[in-house]
Amino acid sequence: MKKIAVIGSGLMGTGIAYAASVNHFQVQLQDISTKALEKAEAYMKAEMKKAVERRFLTAEEEIESFHRITFTTSMEEAVREADLVIEAVLEKMDLKIEIFKKLDEICPEHTILATNTSTMSPTEIAAQTSRPDKCIAMHFFNPPHKMKLVEIIRGLNTSDETYESARQVAEQMKKETVEVNEFPGFVTSRMNCLIGNEAMNMLMEGVASAADIDKAIKLGLNHPMGPLEMADLVGLDTRLRNIEYLYQTLGEKYRPCPLLTKYVKAGRLGKKSGVGFYDYSNEVGSK
Repeated sequence: MKKIAVIGSGLMGTGIAYAASVNHFQVQLQDISTKALEKAEAYMKAEMKKAVERRFLTAEEEIESFHRITFTTSMEEAVREADLVIEAVLEKMDLKIEIFKKLDEICPEHTILATNTSTMSPTEIAAQTSRPDKCIAMHFFNPPHKMKLVEIIRGLNTSDETYESARQVAEQMKKETVEVNEFPGFVTSRMNCLIGNEAMNMLMEGVASAADIDKAIKLGLNHPMGPLEMADLVGLDTRLRNIEYLYQTLGEKYRPCPLLTKYVKAGRLGKKSGVGFYDYSNEVGSK
């Protein structure tokens, strides 16, 4: 495993590409949007500069890491020599299936296809390809180049060789891994959505303010981040898609909080829009 292609240059795709490049993989980062790629390139340069200032990278490693990344709008170019492709697009099953069908057609026979999903079925996605044994889910966490865990989720037909290759790639990226047998929401998303949704219900019911709910969870339960802060970071639209999927597959206890639905309809999506459960309008980079 030497060459990785990442499909989608949003926060997740960019972070995965960064983690791969600084850990000696050749990386092709693909997106249909030139503007998105330019934004990803600027973000990586800024993060690498910070890493040098904090002595996580040397100046020489910064230059070498950046030179290992290629930015392209062509999926065919991105995957031509890839040993592993990591799809990191929106949590929409139809979109993921469409991409996997195309990847199956254009990737070399040996290429492993991984989906970075927090909830969705790698079995269902893999079934649309001619290589279900080479399909797997690798759930990175936001931000991917800083968070330590990768959940590796086997589909029904995922081979042991594919799992082992995915595990080794994650470990070379200096991640800890857990092996998960497919079930909706895996391990972390089931818990995270449940806690976050209950926090939103408490806010809607007037139990406490957003700040005090988050403070209680951080100090009382020793979570590093409050559930409402976490939802703002992930994106409330993303969180809503995730919990709607869990509601459809796991039932009533995952019914989305009406306040979450209302915020998404209003365009209050969290950090990326400048306002969610908290106001980020004064932060650099907020819209």
